[in-house]
Amino acid sequence: MSDRSSTSRRTVLTTLLAGALSVPLLGAAPASSAPTGTLELPAPSRPRPVGRRTLHLVDRSRPDPWAPTARGRELLVSVSYPARSSGGAPATYMTEGEARLLLEARGLTGVVPAATVAGTRTHAQVDAPPAPGRFPLVLLSPGFSMPRTTLTALAVELAARGYVVAAVDHAYESVGTEFPGGRIPSCVACDRVGVDVDEATVVAGRAADLSFVIDELTDRRRAGALARVIDPRRIGTAGHSIGGAAAMATMAADRRVRAGACLDGDFFVRDAGSGLGRRPFMMVGAASTHRPDSPDTDWPDAWNRLHGWKRWLTVTGAEHFSFTDLPWLAGRLGLTDPTVPLSYERGWYITRDYVGAFFDLHLRGVPQPLLQGPTASHPEVVFHRP
Repeated sequence: MSDRSSTSRRTVLTTLLAGALSVPLLGAAPASSAPTGTLELPAPSRPRPVGRRTLHLVDRSRPDPWAPTARGRELLVSVSYPARSSGGAPATYMTEGEARLLLEARGLTGVVPAATVAGTRTHAQVDAPPAPGRFPLVLLSPGFSMPRTTLTALAVELAARGYVVAAVDHAYESVGTEFPGGRIPSCVACDRVGVDVDEATVVAGRAADLSFVIDELTDRRRAGALARVIDPRRIGTAGHSIGGAAAMATMAADRRVRAGACLDGDFFVRDAGSGLGRRPFMMVGAASTHRPDSPDTDWPDAWNRLHGWKRWLTVTGAEHFSFTDLPWLAGRLGLTDPTVPLSYERGWYITRDYVGAFFDLHLRGVPQPLLQGPTASHPEVVFHRP
């Protein structure tokens, strides 16, 4: 566990549990005037077609930390990948049941129709045949209580750049994830973290989850065509909020992961950053909470334990969810938060450009001037070298 005081940990936990959609929807229009048209995620920056397959994986070698009587640890994984040109059906953003629960958990029932959120266009096609070749694999883990779908724009962007991307939902840690058969497990972790377990339990469990997903996706007997297009020598991981902590913990436990990134999350575990050797890691966060002088972040200690290529970036005007789909969707509905200076478009472009550049550099070996220092094209991004 972190050495921060219990008061600081409660503050961070409150942030983790804060409503993902409620932040950008503060001061939203009443339900009667809220827009209800078709939503669309940002189009990827590359023209390559993207396919999507959803996998239900069960690790029967270990119990679920939140449901010990369950028959193994259940995961739902959306795999986005470079595809051949195909006229397949568009991949859905989420089910209407998932959207309803997400909105309900945030106190937004009646503000935005669940069908509107569920019907968001994703720029991916269901089960499109994979493109020829072998591609790096990137795993994505969402923020605490959030479903994997909140990182869909990033997953599609990376797939269009030439990555296989596995966005992972961790059972009993999301307010709304629909498993096969229409089952939507409750967020048991939401009720227990900070009561009888700590954040480190979530981090350790997710690190084991991500390693298991790597096992499954790189095994040709189990993953079939997907395994044939994955280069197991080039694997990275990234996550938002506590998903970023999971990315670092996965690297520490699994030498197959060559590079990792954290998007606005603290690390929560003692000695975070140890065990990565000289493998690269990037931390990107809101300037309001993750500067070197911010009082409640554990980034300084983790930074000092990183001995390879590393970057500590903060984004002026961002808030916690600026690195996810949610502000974009809210902005498209005309429900932006006037207290967040960074626009939803800039939040997305910064996330896209820096995460894409990071993996292009470290998994594809393509030089990235963007990562060398401040640029006029991205004035909100501050490089820290504490």
